[in-house]
Amino acid sequence: MNNYGVLLHELGLDEPLVTPLRERFLRPLMALLYPDCGGAWLDSHRAFVVKYAPGQDRELGCHYDNAELTINVALGKAFTGGALYFGGFFQGPPALVKPLEVEHAVGRGVLHRGGQLHGARPLGTGERWNLVVWLRASAVRNRLCPMCCRKPDLVDDEGFGDGFTREEPATVDVCALT
Repeated sequence: MNNYGVLLHELGLDEPLVTPLRERFLRPLMALLYPDCGGAWLDSHRAFVVKYAPGQDRELGCHYDNAELTINVALGKAFTGGALYFGGFFQGPPALVKPLEVEHAVGRGVLHRGGQLHGARPLGTGERWNLVVWLRASAVRNRLCPMCCRKPDLVDDEGFGDGFTREEPATVDVCALT
């Protein structure tokens, strides 16, 4: 994945910034736009900023996210190139013969399902900084892990935002492949 970036929880920004953003703005919006994939039940997240620049990461290969929904916002500096491209869905039937390309622009965001295959074309010039928020719904992922497509075995873990929960809402767990 990206070699140049930072997790927002490492900066202490989850509770004061990202959690209120998710609860007050993103969850109500996603409930309207994506009611079929957990939009109304988003209860955790993983947020990070990534950097693309000449001589560093310039592109990102095709992948899917460990999230029910993703928001990707272009921040700050001017850049050329680096279009986002979107294809079909992870473990889904081929949907697009040619990927859909979206030119990312500073100050604009892109919303998509986490399981949609996507990537970033090579950066041309400048630096591209992106805020990426993986939005997660334990009501969805407790039934089927989005990464391994199996019912998860829940293992206690210190941390925030993996989106798996037991009965007690304060517990956050991760998927363990056995």
